[in-house]
Amino acid sequence: MVVVAVSNETLAVRSLDPSSEASSGGLVFASSGDLSDRGAAALDGCGIVYFGNAWTAENRTSSHHIARRLATRFPLLYVECPGMRPPTTQYRDVRKLWRTLSHTIQAPRRLSEHMWLCTIPQLPFARLPGVPFLNQSFGAAAVRNAIARVGFKRIILWFVVPHPGYLAGRLGEALSVYYCIDDYAAHPGVDQDAIQRADAELTRMADQVFVAPPGLLEAKQQLNPHTLFSPHGVDVDLFAQAILPETPIAPAAASLRHPVVGFFGLLGEWIDVPLLVRIAEAHPEWTLLIVGRVAADVTRLKEHGNVTFVGPQPYEELPQWAKAFDVAVIPYLRNRQVINANPLKLREYLATGKPVVAVSTPEIDRFGDCVRVAADAADFVTKIEEALDRDTPEQQASRMNAVRAMTWDARVEETVGAVGQALRRKNDHAHKDL
Repeated sequence: MVVVAVSNETLAVRSLDPSSEASSGGLVFASSGDLSDRGAAALDGCGIVYFGNAWTAENRTSSHHIARRLATRFPLLYVECPGMRPPTTQYRDVRKLWRTLSHTIQAPRRLSEHMWLCTIPQLPFARLPGVPFLNQSFGAAAVRNAIARVGFKRIILWFVVPHPGYLAGRLGEALSVYYCIDDYAAHPGVDQDAIQRADAELTRMADQVFVAPPGLLEAKQQLNPHTLFSPHGVDVDLFAQAILPETPIAPAAASLRHPVVGFFGLLGEWIDVPLLVRIAEAHPEWTLLIVGRVAADVTRLKEHGNVTFVGPQPYEELPQWAKAFDVAVIPYLRNRQVINANPLKLREYLATGKPVVAVSTPEIDRFGDCVRVAADAADFVTKIEEALDRDTPEQQASRMNAVRAMTWDARVEETVGAVGQALRRKNDHAHKDL
């Protein structure tokens, strides 16, 4: 899809406090005045062509959060890219494929005064000879047509997924950015070798790379010296509503038996379902509340009467569900995808102020002073018991303070400053070569 947004709003970029989480990961920026004058000013007159996942996806990801905020500062063309996983014959995949194909033949659809939406075409059966070439050719043509329709003259390509990276260097862009938010090759169901190659090639080609998962930073810096650590932000004000007296509990959760052990987000193949079963069995008096789409086998979990599934809920209403939680949990499997993840859910939970119990990962461990990190399944249950019995208002305040400065607005301002500097750097090198 394509989203175009235009704004005359003045860009304000703040410096990154050296004590902040991003600075500790190697993200180095100039002072705020320098960024405003030399960074953002370099982007004047540019339109951003932004390659992300499905705009209408049930889960709001960092791809959506960043795009929305960039679109308040610059003209932005959001290109909805095909999924990395080949479609199956399941109803959901067939419906999604049909929607994608139908949107492909449409002109960009207007979403608001300055926003439009369109889709990169993709033929199914991508492993058949010739189909990848056709998909790339059709994709390039569709993006060129969309750029022409919205009138961009000077463009920045901004990739949040790696597989459309073949377009880098083919669209006459002034700069290319790769904002890597995950270990994509570790996702279930993808062609691991193909995605790994696409990811590495885009990392090498991009003029500026940002990395959200700390476990991927070093490897990407070896491929591209212009790589910076940029962890996720969070909608602090939205999720802080979970502690406000005036915020209602979601009606479907209002009558649940307490204590409530809660989870929101996609329950995918990276979730430790046997761990959830163990929690449900260990304390039948607890309610286990699952908010979100289920994409894993939860047959055993559904056998327990103290487990409630409510399906996907609007993003803006998540604080009403979180308000019903007595403890929030992150029950990940410890696989490659999880170890290299920067879980957005972690910051959202902390912003609600609720006690958080999680498995150990490099990113979660960095918040170990305000998250109860479990060593194994038995310890996970014990940590929930401790959170229910021993949590204090001081601990609640500590959790919220831990993410108070990590807003998406602040993250985007820092990122924009670095992109502006990258464009200036590239222009300076071009002038020296003349």
